[in-house]
Amino acid sequence: MRVKAQGRSLLLTFAVLLTCTPPSLAADRISYSQAPRSAISDRLQRYTGDDKQREATLKQMFEEAGCDGQYLLEQTVKGSKQPNIECSLPGIGPRVIIVGAHFDHVSAGSGVVDNWSGASLLPSLYEALKDKPRTHTYIFVGFTDEERGEVGSKFYARHMDKDAIGATDAMVNLDTLGLAQTEVWASHSDKRLVRALAYVAGLMSLPVKGVDVEQVGTTDSEQFAALKVPSITIHSLTQATWDAHILHTSRDKFSAIQFDDYYQSYQLLAAYLAYLDRPIQTPANGR
Repeated sequence: MRVKAQGRSLLLTFAVLLTCTPPSLAADRISYSQAPRSAISDRLQRYTGDDKQREATLKQMFEEAGCDGQYLLEQTVKGSKQPNIECSLPGIGPRVIIVGAHFDHVSAGSGVVDNWSGASLLPSLYEALKDKPRTHTYIFVGFTDEERGEVGSKFYARHMDKDAIGATDAMVNLDTLGLAQTEVWASHSDKRLVRALAYVAGLMSLPVKGVDVEQVGTTDSEQFAALKVPSITIHSLTQATWDAHILHTSRDKFSAIQFDDYYQSYQLLAAYLAYLDRPIQTPANGR
């Protein structure tokens, strides 16, 4: 998450616990695989090195997950030393879901929370979906240089043509996970995507709440929302962890992760992405 320069005195705006009236869809229609805790922990602990090393590690983890060859690409980003890393899971239909997280970090701390916590989940989420044919094509993107002004996501969004924009049903952004239970930046997320997240959380009896962070900083989903692509940012930043000065400091290290919360976020995200592989109903009053 790119924190505002003056952010240390800012407060978070808390939303209510998210609830949803379930649509008429049986829980057993959500089909996906779930990785064990040990696999999620192992990938989270591979955070070491500078951003060049993180890029290489993320690419290696995608390959280990089975995403390689023509489906694993490096997008050279103008103005960045590292590329965006893009892994595609082809679907049988023309629609697309983008799942993104930035892999870069600031020099202070180890950047485990912000944002190896999000980037290291991308290969595991690919694995969760790959064993069953999907209607959507899922594109998992590790964005470079979010901390320098969302350089990677801006470049990616700027190079989407009109057809690609029109074909994208959702952009799911993962940024700063594992500090607490799963949260969503509700005020900057598509309402239909938020309702879908609340519904899946209810099916799984997992917690999720809205915590709005526009006073804290920005994140990669903003580039896609500007293109009118339905977007959602999932995070875990709370007032307590903000006041503890974890982000962009030496306190951003592996010990800051609450692993039970982190693993629950992974479980929810895996089910949520599988659930999104269906038409998202547009309510009568729009977004």
